[in-house]
Amino acid sequence: MKIIYCIAGLRHSGGMERVLTNKANYLVEQGVQVLIVTTDQCGENNFFALSPKIRTVDLAINYEENNGKSIWNKIVRYPSKQYFHRKKLTRLLKEEKADIVISMFCNDVSFLWKIKDGSKKVVEIHFSRFKRLQYGRKGVWAFADRLRNKLDLNTVRHYDRFVVLTQEDKGYWGKLSNILVIPNARSFEPQRIAHLQNKRAIAVGRYDYQKGFDGLIAAWSIVNQAHPDWELCIYGDGPLRDALQEQINLNGLEEVVHLMAAVKNIQEEYLGSSFIAMSSRYEGLPMALLEAQSSGLPLVAFACKCGPRDIISDGENGFLVPEGQIEQLAARIEELIENEELRKTMGQAARRASARFSEDVVMEQWLDLFNELAKK
Repeated sequence: MKIIYCIAGLRHSGGMERVLTNKANYLVEQGVQVLIVTTDQCGENNFFALSPKIRTVDLAINYEENNGKSIWNKIVRYPSKQYFHRKKLTRLLKEEKADIVISMFCNDVSFLWKIKDGSKKVVEIHFSRFKRLQYGRKGVWAFADRLRNKLDLNTVRHYDRFVVLTQEDKGYWGKLSNILVIPNARSFEPQRIAHLQNKRAIAVGRYDYQKGFDGLIAAWSIVNQAHPDWELCIYGDGPLRDALQEQINLNGLEEVVHLMAAVKNIQEEYLGSSFIAMSSRYEGLPMALLEAQSSGLPLVAFACKCGPRDIISDGENGFLVPEGQIEQLAARIEELIENEELRKTMGQAARRASARFSEDVVMEQWLDLFNELAKK
């Protein structure tokens, strides 16, 4: 069986890049041929280690060079990029003759299903149904986001299968005949779990609007008043790093809140922490929570769309906090800080709950889907 994945790139440290790398590495060990087609690799190395058995091709479309530009810039340049993208991808797919081609809901999603290369087409989304409405943009951008949100529903109908990450998100898409839920798998199988005694909390994610670290820093300014001996380490990179550091400085938190560079061996950082905090405005199925709970960490997170509700059983393996409630987030963090026995009980429950997100369990669902489609 030959499978082709289409994604913007593998050079960043994001959850989608990690998930695809793990998935592809697993599949080639099962004898599946895997090709990953990118548009924005920009000549850089992959962030996560990819098996040498996996082929990669970059189409060099470079959509990201228009990021941060005006909407008029995108209106002028996007159609030509789409034209060359579709032309190059069509030629490649007809040459490769794959059994299944998968869109990661990147810039190919609007036209991949139209390419007649004999393959079955699958689209998987790593955010929620309402991700475009949660960007928080104003004016013309807000209008464009609402329009694209409506178009998304029509687009996914054309694929042989549409895979979402959570039961919560499945409900938001309505009664689609092709929709299927397959969660992300945890990224690693820890040989040990955290002892939960270090006076340190961890957060992981890109420094951008989605992850909402401004809210977490605001909550930590409250926590710091009662527990100045605890620290928060946030691992990631992204465009808001300077703004977040300025917020840390203005709140006098330089000694206790640290913006750390993204690391490839994040498992060791989980094991050195006592719980994870997540302040996202929206998600798909957050890898940080899956990874942390497999390491035996209690979880505290905003109950945003989507993902936290599928992972956290409130009061058992962690706490769900209403979206945007900074003071309540701080209160739950303080509860974990002040009660070591609670941390241990929740950490043990988290470790047990992580079993349903093991790689073997999740990848069996993907293999079942691929075998089903290949027979049609």
